[in-house]
Amino acid sequence: MAVLRKLCLGVAGLGLILFAVGLAVGSPPLWQPAAVAVTVGLAAGLGAWPALRGYQFTAWIATAVAAGLIYPAAFLRWGDFDLRNKWVILLVVQTVMFGMGTQMSLRDFAGILKAPRGVLVGIVCHFSVMPLVGLALTKLFHFPPEIAAGIILIGSCSSGLASNVMAYLARANLVLSVTVTAITTMVAPFLTPLWMKLLASTLVEVSFFNMMMEIIKIVIVPIGAALLHDYLKHATLSGRRRVLGAAVAGAAWLAFLALGGWSWLSGVLPAAVLTTVGVFGFFAGAIVFGVGYHRLALRLPRLDHFMPGASMAGIVYFTTVTTAAGRDNLLMVGALLFLAAAMHNAAGYFFGYWLSRGAGLDKNSARSVAFEVGLQNGGMASGLAGAMGKLATVGLAAAIFSPWMNISGSLLANYWKRKPPSDSSRLPS
Repeated sequence: MAVLRKLCLGVAGLGLILFAVGLAVGSPPLWQPAAVAVTVGLAAGLGAWPALRGYQFTAWIATAVAAGLIYPAAFLRWGDFDLRNKWVILLVVQTVMFGMGTQMSLRDFAGILKAPRGVLVGIVCHFSVMPLVGLALTKLFHFPPEIAAGIILIGSCSSGLASNVMAYLARANLVLSVTVTAITTMVAPFLTPLWMKLLASTLVEVSFFNMMMEIIKIVIVPIGAALLHDYLKHATLSGRRRVLGAAVAGAAWLAFLALGGWSWLSGVLPAAVLTTVGVFGFFAGAIVFGVGYHRLALRLPRLDHFMPGASMAGIVYFTTVTTAAGRDNLLMVGALLFLAAAMHNAAGYFFGYWLSRGAGLDKNSARSVAFEVGLQNGGMASGLAGAMGKLATVGLAAAIFSPWMNISGSLLANYWKRKPPSDSSRLPS
């Protein structure tokens, strides 16, 4: 494996030379594939350096952006198959969220009892600082309406699980970080559409109810399936039987819908009620899938270890498709959008840390809150943009903000790791 990684680095080096030559002679057929070769080679080969291994996922995101920009047609359609299909995007984002959910536990929610003040500070900071800073940046840079809406959208989403990784690397208050991520995820169906309605309704059409339903489908359903898997690991016999009964009922309901029940309900129910019934069907599917996955995981004990990789692959997929779909918009506002990403992210770290300190949290806890505020759930934002049918515009912010958040988070985590706080790192009460 080490030899293969070094070979990939050699490919990257050769690609870099060809890229420079191609630019010098003005030959796109030379520099374009060379640029992709450089990013692929680096992404595959970074693992050869232990110090840079943590940036490998970010390198794959950079590869996705480069490929989407240079060869957009290759990532929009494969024959008659539309890679931007709403259901495909939904399935990919649900896979991402399920993979993230397998790294969560029901015990994560117990942290609210151990650190209620810290959790409250984290949630309030997260759902106030980031939407408002996003709005301010749209006013500052005068982005086109739908791209501006995308900045507000990613600022209004929950924390991403990357915040937990960064808190762990920084040796900050990991319990607080995990708990805030879990709670912001659970309340996102209410607060994300609320902020979008308040701040972005003049930019794009926003339906509070429809967006809430989409977040439930995109986030709550797959994470719920993963948490059901976690519950079954420790459940009593009676608890397992109840879940199995619910799975059988869920399978029966899904069979009813598939065999004509959905068509019948569509003719007799109002649209709002039908949407609710559809979400109920997703929950039924989550129970069935959670039980099925748990059974499979019992036979394949290492399955949970592969799920984060599936999540990363999903993120690379919709980053590539989003970049390809929004290539023209990205070339027009890409530099400003990157600057906005850096400013938005930095504001999250700054206000998250200092507002926490002002609220009386110790330095270790304030560092965790800084990550919770500064690092958003790009997968949720991309999924919602796809559900709105605006991946090429509303989804662009997520495609640019997400890789930068990984880079800045890694840098800040490693800096704080070398600068342990001088005050107590106990949990705030």
